[in-house]
Parts: sequence; C-alpha cells; structure tokens
Amino acid sequence: MARALEELLSEGVEGRYVLVRSDLNVPLDGNTVTDDGRVKASLPVLTKLAEAGARVIVTAHLGRPKGQVDPQFSIAPAAKRLAELADFSVVTATDVVGEDAQAKAAALQNGEVLVVENVRYDARETSKDDAERGEFADELVALTGENGAYVNDAFGAVHRKHASVYDVAKCLPAYLGDLVKTEVDVLKKTLNDPERPFVVIMGGAKVSDKLAVIENLIGKADTILIGGGMGYTFAAANGWKVGQSILEKDQIDTVKRYLKEAPEKGTEIVTAVDVVCGDDFSNDANFEIRPIDDIEGGELGEKADGLDIGPKTRELFAEKLKDAKTIFWNGPVGVAEFENTAHGTKAVAEAIVASDAFSIIGGGDSAAAVRKLGYSDDQFGHISTGGGASLEYIEGKTLPGIEVLGA
Repeated sequence: MARALEELLSEGVEGRYVLVRSDLNVPLDGNTVTDDGRVKASLPVLTKLAEAGARVIVTAHLGRPKGQVDPQFSIAPAAKRLAELADFSVVTATDVVGEDAQAKAAALQNGEVLVVENVRYDARETSKDDAERGEFADELVALTGENGAYVNDAFGAVHRKHASVYDVAKCLPAYLGDLVKTEVDVLKKTLNDPERPFVVIMGGAKVSDKLAVIENLIGKADTILIGGGMGYTFAAANGWKVGQSILEKDQIDTVKRYLKEAPEKGTEIVTAVDVVCGDDFSNDANFEIRPIDDIEGGELGEKADGLDIGPKTRELFAEKLKDAKTIFWNGPVGVAEFENTAHGTKAVAEAIVASDAFSIIGGGDSAAAVRKLGYSDDQFGHISTGGGASLEYIEGKTLPGIEVLGA
C-alpha cells in the first residue's frame, strides 16, 4: 500500500534529509524558462517539507543529455526559477553526486532545499543494467545520511525505470508526493469511473504515438475527437487523399479497424470535416480551407498540407464538448506554435472552458499550448505535468515509478 506525504510529515521530518524527485523538465530559451508550470507544480510538496524543517535534496532531469555533462541541459535555470518562486532558501549544486553536491548536502540547514544537477548527466540514471542504476541510486541515497526518506513528486517521470525514480525508492522509506497522488487519483477515476458523457480529444502529429491509448479508450469513452497530424491517417483510412499532410501509411489498417470497432463498442469516433491547408509549414504560408474528403481539390492541389482543423470542424468539436461531463485532452489539433494555425486548438480550449465538464489536460504540448493561448491552469479541472506518463497510464500500462511505491 502506497504511503502518502502526509504520513511522512506526521512522523516528523525536522532535521531529517528527504530526497525528493521533482519534475523540473521545463522548456528553455537559452537560460530562460519559457513555461514554469512544472516548477510551480513542484512547489507545494517542497514547501510542506521545508516548513516542517526537513533538509530537502531535489533530484530532477532536463532534456536528454545522454549521460554527458552538457551546459544546454543544466538544471540551473529551472532551479533559479524555483528560487524566485519559493518562500524557502534554494541552493544549487554544480554536480549530481560529486564533491559540490556532497558538500552542499552536508551544509544544508533545516528548511533549506538543495537542487543537484541534472541526474541524466550521469549515464547510470537511465541505464538498462540494474546494477549500474543501483550503484547510482546508492550514491544519491548517501547524500541523505543515516535517516533519509524519499518522496516521488515527479509524475512526468514515473513511466521511466530510472535510478532516481525507481531504484532510490527501493533503498529508502518511500512516499507518494501530493502531485503524483493527485495525478494517479484523477487518471484512475477518469479511466475507470468517469462522469458521463466522457469525451476524449486526441491530437498531435503521429497517430502511432496514440494508437494504444485510442484502443484502450474504445468502449470506455463515449466520444473520441481526432485532430492534429494524426487526423490525416484517419482521413486516408477513409480512402481520401491528403496531399502533403503528415501520414503514417503503415497505420492505416489499424485505424480502419478502430473505425469499425468503436461504434460496435459504444464509442463514437469523430474526425475532421474540413481542414486548413498551407503550401508551406510556416505561419506565412498560403492557406486555404478544404473539405477533408477533397484536400487536393483546391488551388494548392497535391501540395496542400493540412495544418489545422477548419471552421466547420471547430463547430462540430465544440458541439460534441458542450454537454460533456468528463473531458480528457492530449495533443493540439493543429500546429499550435503558429498563430495562423492555432485557431483549432484555441477553439477546443474555449469549448472546454465553456463546458461544465471536469477537464483533464494531458500534459506536454497540450498544457504548453493552452498556456501560450493565455489560459490559466485554474480554468481546467486538472493539468497533468506528465504527457507521456499520463498517456501510458490511460493506455493501461504499468508505470515503474508508481508500481515501486505500491500505488
């Protein structure tokens, strides 16, 4: 049975070292954090521990430095942002388990927080070899001294069998952070006992990334709305030409099967009826709106590249979302980074906010898109901090970082 953070706090943590796996994997522009959502989400647990007098050591990753020290993946900008937002003292180490981390850990005072460098600077963090990961975990645990504890508050990493996520939890008394517990509780209810109608919006570029998720939701969701780049594989499955739009030909047969099975199991799959096409993948392309079954019939011809859902589809999706009681959304329904092709994603966000549904934004690109469009987190029921982790949970996979905690 998983132990929650409150249990650790009730035991007393004053003067005790607590190793916390946080999620500080934020987007950067140079040394500037461009979306601090995950930093803000990490604050409540760190604040509780600091206020209780714990000596907190934070481990986190940023990007994929592939086991090498690479300045562009330094955790320092995220740690700096944490320090700006926090009401507690934040110290940053220049290494992970080396001399600087050891010295700063030893010097920590009650209520202070130390952020060590990117754990993925050490190749053992992500090693497939259990012994190598275990060795690294032992070195992380050594920073906590004789009476350490471990809290996993990084939902965005729980689908990885990594040393700081999985192996450390086997070495110390381990607890679920509030963030992870909330994520698990929300996703479990969404998957197993949603208030209906339960509507899912699936977007993003590749249908192959979401196939297993869609398959697991068929028979569970009342309606699945398909947008984004993945929608063109659905269009091709219906026998329509898609011009230069992104297409995964090897997935067409699987999509055909889903389109056949979904209504048999009580799930309606709704795809675009029109799309915004461009002659170039840019905000300055020449655009035209085309019916989904005749993308190549306009002025752009075979050069047409579907970049967003069209106005009729926006209305259709909004109508399907209007009466929903539970909504799960993962993936923009157009190229949301371009202003001229973000209208579909904005329309979906507007429809969700206008509905009475409990809404779950499935992290990653979806969360970044709604924030970029000017929406605040509190306009949605729950914004997941882990795109990949939430997808794998909805897919029905066992997540190592959750399993090791007994959740």
